[in-house]
Amino acid sequence: MSQAGLNVDLYDTMPSVGRKFLLAGVGGMNITHSEPYPAFLSRYAERSPMIAPFLRSFSADQLCQWIHALGIETFVGSSGRVFPTDMKAAPLLRAWLKRLRDAGVTIHTRHRWLGWNPDGSLRIACADGEKALNPAATLLALGGASWARLGSDGAWLPWLQARQVEVAPLQAANCGFEVSAWSDLLRDKFAGAPLKNIAMGLHGHALRLGECVLTGTGVEGSLVYALSAQIREQINLRGSATVDIDLLPGKTLTDIQKALSKPRGSRSMSKHLQSQLGLDGAKAALLRELAPREAFADPLLLSEAIKALPLPLIKPRPIDEAISTAGGVTFEAMDERLMLRQLPGVFCAGEMLDWEAPTGGYLLTACFASG
Repeated sequence: MSQAGLNVDLYDTMPSVGRKFLLAGVGGMNITHSEPYPAFLSRYAERSPMIAPFLRSFSADQLCQWIHALGIETFVGSSGRVFPTDMKAAPLLRAWLKRLRDAGVTIHTRHRWLGWNPDGSLRIACADGEKALNPAATLLALGGASWARLGSDGAWLPWLQARQVEVAPLQAANCGFEVSAWSDLLRDKFAGAPLKNIAMGLHGHALRLGECVLTGTGVEGSLVYALSAQIREQINLRGSATVDIDLLPGKTLTDIQKALSKPRGSRSMSKHLQSQLGLDGAKAALLRELAPREAFADPLLLSEAIKALPLPLIKPRPIDEAISTAGGVTFEAMDERLMLRQLPGVFCAGEMLDWEAPTGGYLLTACFASG
């Protein structure tokens, strides 16, 4: 907008701009993904038709070109994910903010939007009190409701609803889930332990390979995040969700049963599982936690438990802990330019819209494309 000659003022409630963007860079700034467009678009599930126009206007490739124009080089990792060469968010953010300032954008930090005054002007709170603004156009990019301490607290939702803007409830996405209770042994000894090289899926659905982490309250990690929308919707519908875990996806049921049927002599079952299948640590503890007691006396039952260990989940972790949120301004509430039908001249972008996607660069790409 500024490059088109418009006067642009950017207001941020935090002392500095882009704090959640910097958080996204912790552990490696995954900007986007290199997979073919049809697969990329499918990551947005039922919102794919709504996201498609944004990606046609500003694709993953165009996002990379934009980053390169800021002087930041990128590379494609072995998983297909795209990162800045230094894996960091801060240099990219600095270059981006410099471009904005050079283009004449005025940045106001510690300025919090509080909705609208009765006359339609914007309410902005700052150190000097409260201002009323009457811009020609307003672009809201307020985020969801996770990591509130970084600015995205979801406080905007009732203000839009009061203006008859349709908003879907905000829910945790890409989040961990809780069990009713772990045993003291598992919680005290294995909270924080990874479950590597497993497969997981909603009960009755196909399993997918990956890894996750046992927590003091349940499970989290990339594999859980990839399934979080399905798990959450099942919990919303039925009050709980069961995922099946294959602890040894590289072995068949027959292979496992054959190994477990070998005589174990005086060895304990734990030693038998370790020597015959390499099953120990957190995996063995989870098996002991969830498999029925009688399974440990029956090689077939125990093999079936190893290949499809049912884990009941009762609720997501609090929304403030989530990587992202689902819900927000519905697409029906906006026109094709993302202008609110009830509020001409007011546009919305980013995570505050009603869509979700898994981690892997899809979240940031859609946020950029919609803005």
